Amino acid sequence: MPAILMAQSRMTVTVSAALDRQVVAPLLEAFRNAHPEVELVYHDDSTLEVDRRARSAQPAPDVVISSAMPWQMARVNEGLAQPLDSPSARQWPDWAKWRNEVFGFTFEPIVTAYRLDLPRHMKPPETHADLHTLLTTHSDLLRGRVTTYSPSGSGIGYTLAQQDARYSPRFWDLVAAMGATGVKLEKNTRDMLRGLSDGTYWVGYNLLGSYAMHWARSHPEIIVQIPQDYALVMMRMAFIHRDAPHPAAARVFMDFLLSEAGQKTLAGRTPLFSVLPDVIGPYTAQRLRDQVGERLYPIPINASLLAFVDPLRRELFMRRWNREIQILNP
Repeated sequence: MPAILMAQSRMTVTVSAALDRQVVAPLLEAFRNAHPEVELVYHDDSTLEVDRRARSAQPAPDVVISSAMPWQMARVNEGLAQPLDSPSARQWPDWAKWRNEVFGFTFEPIVTAYRLDLPRHMKPPETHADLHTLLTTHSDLLRGRVTTYSPSGSGIGYTLAQQDARYSPRFWDLVAAMGATGVKLEKNTRDMLRGLSDGTYWVGYNLLGSYAMHWARSHPEIIVQIPQDYALVMMRMAFIHRDAPHPAAARVFMDFLLSEAGQKTLAGRTPLFSVLPDVIGPYTAQRLRDQVGERLYPIPINASLLAFVDPLRRELFMRRWNREIQILNP
């Protein structure tokens, strides 16, 4: 094809994503190789910034990806998504989509991480109860050395804290114990991992497993632990924006995320974990279920997510969170 015609036929897709470029790089590379006719413009931002772009950016992004599942569901419920009518969308598992408008395309466990030298001082935690015991029996040694998400500064952090409160009757005891050690609250998993690597932190709670596993590959001082009593699982949710400037290219990109080729790339070359049950690789939902069994708690993609963005519910939750953290935090 002549260069002029090639330039005229080339499409562009702009993706606004709360997904670390380094972690997702193999998937982006695979997409570019499969679709050289599409120019991919990828913006990696925080969950709060991605949500702001989805609500008010001009022009709007073509595709919106975020781990802040309640916010994604809220934007779709407000009518900011357009349906994807394709074979891959129709065949996608019902539990990982809503109205063929928003799709969960990863299956990522939430983990605890700690420094390799922690066992010299105490037994590393394998469960949430173990972590509570560790915090209460070694509070002096761990003072200022524990980190977790800030639920006020991170959409995924708030989501995970809400889900913990839902599944664990002792969640607030754990929050109080973290507060008693002077827990440091971060806005993203990357900052928690950096602090663990440089020795600022010894223990990190509720990190995104995909980021932690990717980091641990090149940082052997970090140990990643999937909790053995129960493990939350979050999905990156993606939708095509209602006002997408390039809807055709957006559909090409979304179809690739849901395709066997895209999911094989996730399963074999990233720690983002594939959703599709038939895909084989080290990182698949089925392999994770085989390891953790019934103690795996995926955050469901359904209308129940909308309750987590209710302003009154959020205010009440944050009021209690701040009370537990501030009363005991030195």
